[in-house]
Amino acid sequence: MNVLDTNLQDVKIIEMPVFGDHRGFFTESYAKEKFMAAGIAIDFIQDNHSLSVEPGVLRGMHFQTPGKAQTKLVRATTGVIYDVLVDMRVGSPTYGKWEGYILSEFNHRQLLVPKGFAHGFVTLTPNCNVQYKVDEYYSKENDGGIAFNDPAIGIIWPMPIDKLILSEKDTQHPTLAEFDNPFIYGKI
Repeated sequence: MNVLDTNLQDVKIIEMPVFGDHRGFFTESYAKEKFMAAGIAIDFIQDNHSLSVEPGVLRGMHFQTPGKAQTKLVRATTGVIYDVLVDMRVGSPTYGKWEGYILSEFNHRQLLVPKGFAHGFVTLTPNCNVQYKVDEYYSKENDGGIAFNDPAIGIIWPMPIDKLILSEKDTQHPTLAEFDNPFIYGKI
C-alpha cells in the first residue's frame, strides 16, 4: 500500500497493489489492517455507488456539515473522472484552495477526502461508476454544497462549463464566501 500526500492539507492518494495477468487484475480496494498500519484509522460504515452515463456529468461540490460530516474514500471502478476537492476548514493552511486528481479504472487510485472538504467530480468518459466509503450516514439536514464555479476559488474544470451536465440542486449552491461555514480546522 502506498499513501501519497497531496498539496491539500490532510488529503491523501491511496494506491493499493494491483496484480494483473492475461485474465485481468486483482486488488484489495480496502483492508482495514493495512489502512490502520498506514495511520488511516477511519471507521467506514457505508459504501455508496453512482453511475454517470455521459461524459461531462458534474456531481458537486458536496459535503455534510459537522455533527454528520463525512470522510470519504473515493475511487472510479469504471471510466475516468476528474475529482476535485476544496478545503473549507477555516484556519487550515490550505483553506479555500482546490486541487483536482484523475481517478480511473486504469490507475486504481483512491482519494481520501477528510471532513471539511467540498468534493465533486466530472466524468471524462462514458459510463463512469464511482464508489466511495463514508464514515457517517447520509443526513438530509446536514447535506450541503458550494458552487462548482465559485470565481473566488477558481476551479479549472477539464471542459467548458457550458458543456457540463448538472443536477438542478448542484446549480443552486452558494459560493464559499456566501456559505455560513461551520468547518473549523482541527475541530471537526
